[in-house]
Amino acid sequence: MERATTADDDRPLRIALLSYRSKPHCGGQGVYVRNLSRELVALGHDVEVVSGPPYPDLDPGVRLTQLPSLDLYRDPDPFRTPNWREFRSPIDVLEYALMGTAAFPEPLTFSLRAWRELRRRDTRPDVVHDNQTLGYGMQLLQRDGFPVVATLHHPITVDRQHDLAAARGIRKRFSTWRWYSFLRMQRRVARAMPAVLTVSSSSRDDIVRDFEVAPDRLTVVPVGVDTELFRPPTVPRVPGRIVATASADVPLKGLVPLLEAVAKLRTERDVELVVVGKAKEGGTAERALERLGLADAVRFVTGISDEAIVTLFGSAQVAVVPSLYEGFSLPAVEAMACATPLVATTAGALPEVVGPHGVTALHVPPGDPEALAAAIGAVLDDPELAGRLGAAGRARVEEQFTWRAVAAQTVAWYRAYLQGDRPC
Repeated sequence: MERATTADDDRPLRIALLSYRSKPHCGGQGVYVRNLSRELVALGHDVEVVSGPPYPDLDPGVRLTQLPSLDLYRDPDPFRTPNWREFRSPIDVLEYALMGTAAFPEPLTFSLRAWRELRRRDTRPDVVHDNQTLGYGMQLLQRDGFPVVATLHHPITVDRQHDLAAARGIRKRFSTWRWYSFLRMQRRVARAMPAVLTVSSSSRDDIVRDFEVAPDRLTVVPVGVDTELFRPPTVPRVPGRIVATASADVPLKGLVPLLEAVAKLRTERDVELVVVGKAKEGGTAERALERLGLADAVRFVTGISDEAIVTLFGSAQVAVVPSLYEGFSLPAVEAMACATPLVATTAGALPEVVGPHGVTALHVPPGDPEALAAAIGAVLDDPELAGRLGAAGRARVEEQFTWRAVAAQTVAWYRAYLQGDRPC
């Protein structure tokens, strides 16, 4: 079997970028995989994305290897019972068995499929870059001599904390705890990784605290945005339109405080909230909509193209990131790239990403509907403030958050690791 190079020169690298799910239009994993892979190819490297379903949208020049699973959480039939003919291997049996115990099996089972796929090949990649899977299959790849590194956007321990706090009743709390049982595996695998990339100083601190990864194994490279695609609008914005993005209808995303803020704003003015995401049937957002009587003022959109998202951001008078925690926040950067005035909470990495209060965005405490309503109202009522925030936000993105810069820093990280240097 051909072994990987030591990457001790500037030769192009063979990169396997692994992602256990890469949903194209909703969620940071698909955005990260698509944009990073495109820019790595543009820098002259050979990139293969290895993904489980839902599969990513990729740009020309990037190869995709699909690793089919039972796809137990697919729309419109999540937690489905597969036909017996769908079972093709012991990994499929393991996947279904774990789901049957209320666990989330995808990180483990994808990592095992990736190990099985890569080890059977005659030619190995120069580097295997795992995107937040952190399953035991990554340790098996290391055991077999593969150079494996990982991106950890943030430790999902934070998500678990907020979901457990929102769970009501013993059964709900147990099922929530069981769902996050994969975290014990991720902690162990992360601690065994020789090099881990993360996206903010806030996430780095959280990984050190919650996953006990040695600080000298961690490197911060923020994610980026396509500034050619995400641009300021050329048509007038829609009066009173507010836009937010929620990759999942979970307490962590802060949708309920935002809905309560919108309800307050509606007593004073005409406003419309458009959420890029999906409200879970019977979930916290749907219940809040009914409680607040906002059905005619809030619209959820999902599965839309990048171009449609740009148009939506460009049509808004204000964008809001109401999250109770963020390890980075791509939606914040995308809105700023469209020169859309931004209101964001001070949770997690958001202040680090969006910049100083009153200069590039307005900051509010997480989970505070009154503060959200006041900040949104200030932007809606002050065109000069809105224009200043929008222009400064665009300038910040152009200076700090481009995908080409992300790719270049990531390649430097690969080479440092392959040469035996400590991450910086």
